[in-house]
Amino acid sequence: MTAPSGPAPIVVVGDTLLDVDVEGEADRLAPDAPVPVICRHTEHRRPGGAGLAGLLAARDGAPVVLITAIGDDEAGRYLRGLLTEHLELIRLPLRGTTVSKTRVRARGQTLLRIDGGDGHARRRANGAANRPEMEEALALASRALERAGAVLVSDYGRGVAEVMREHLRDLAVPLVWDPHPHGPKPVPECALVTPSEAEARLLCSEPYMTADLAARQLVRALGAEAVAVTLGAGGAALARRGGKSVRVPAPGVAAGSDACGAGDRFAGAAALALRDGEPVEDAVAQAVGEATRFVEAGGAAATRFGETGAHRFGAGRGGTITAAVPSLGDRPRSAEEVAELVHGTGGRLIATGGCFDLLHAGHVSLLRRARALGDALIVCVNSDESVRRLKGAGRPVVPVEDRVEVLRGLSCVDAVLVFDDDTPVAPIAQLRPHVWVKGGDYGGTELPESEVVRRGGGEIVFLPVVPGRSTTSLISAAQSIS
Repeated sequence: MTAPSGPAPIVVVGDTLLDVDVEGEADRLAPDAPVPVICRHTEHRRPGGAGLAGLLAARDGAPVVLITAIGDDEAGRYLRGLLTEHLELIRLPLRGTTVSKTRVRARGQTLLRIDGGDGHARRRANGAANRPEMEEALALASRALERAGAVLVSDYGRGVAEVMREHLRDLAVPLVWDPHPHGPKPVPECALVTPSEAEARLLCSEPYMTADLAARQLVRALGAEAVAVTLGAGGAALARRGGKSVRVPAPGVAAGSDACGAGDRFAGAAALALRDGEPVEDAVAQAVGEATRFVEAGGAAATRFGETGAHRFGAGRGGTITAAVPSLGDRPRSAEEVAELVHGTGGRLIATGGCFDLLHAGHVSLLRRARALGDALIVCVNSDESVRRLKGAGRPVVPVEDRVEVLRGLSCVDAVLVFDDDTPVAPIAQLRPHVWVKGGDYGGTELPESEVVRRGGGEIVFLPVVPGRSTTSLISAAQSIS
């Protein structure tokens, strides 16, 4: 039999809920109680929990297998009908009725939430033997995990993570675990655990002090390769096994007020990036950017499956989330055109600069994380004469035409601008980026471009560099074997 082509699927494991938003107008209070009267209302239904995480990943273009428990009731049948249009569904038996959460909203504000359903996934019922349908579902789930490119556990405390726990140990692919206070602890060796700050407080056995300390503590306590404590508009605090914790900033403060579903968006984007082989720092940076844009677009309440939204600027994922900045399309554009388009449509322009002689993994990591901070990335590149003045005779190794061509070939780079001066002050004044990105090795020093960045209303963000990666070391290694 011929092996299936295309990317390996994301397998999402967790509890699926039915989310209902009742949206209406509240112009007066009831005569018999001091409560608002909701009128002219509409109702929108969608999957929540693991179902939402799976559908968002599918809208990113990934093949998705969802392993979840859904009841055989009206809510469950609705969920199955919607989910199977977009992904492969493996349904575990559910004891009880499908859980639902109904939010009553007016003018974008939630006034009331009504919870219903008592369903819970259980492997055994009152000590009886496993039901045949559970064993059949577990066999299908096991085969799905074997062909996964990455696995996301979206735990909402309703039993699926517990039922699947032994199947999630010792996976050969990245495992991202989004925990819940009422669910089990993540299995050891997760590639990434993504608690919110409130969840991190409950997971920490030691007194909670800061998100950075909590992330480091949880890496050790959970036996995880990395932990990212999500902080909403504050981005995320990331700690890796054997490494320091770093802050991953958000690309500006999200304009939206409804953060419902942002955690699912974050975890799914991180799992997809890890499936594609990206380092955990880059995966978390992309996840922070996607979650921020998700909230800016209105969060889960504004998400309509089966409807086509406008593509957001650039080649990023999540193109069905409506955003203000239009797509660049396939035509290459100059740095000036990109800057004008982003400024003119209310987007967020990111810029960085350097020689980029002998492009290496450290450069690519920095550029990916920089692009995740906004809607477009312009790279300012030193000309050959400028590099010679800064680096000395023999540099650059690669002429500027080739350096520009390689940079333009990266999907995270929207345009390249070459400058002749020793500093990027002139191109910064011309482009007026909202964020100027520098490697963390420049932190703590006053940069010559600091004043022009601030004068243009921008800020400087220092991103951690990848240890052991530098052009100088590559040149030295090449010379030693020549």
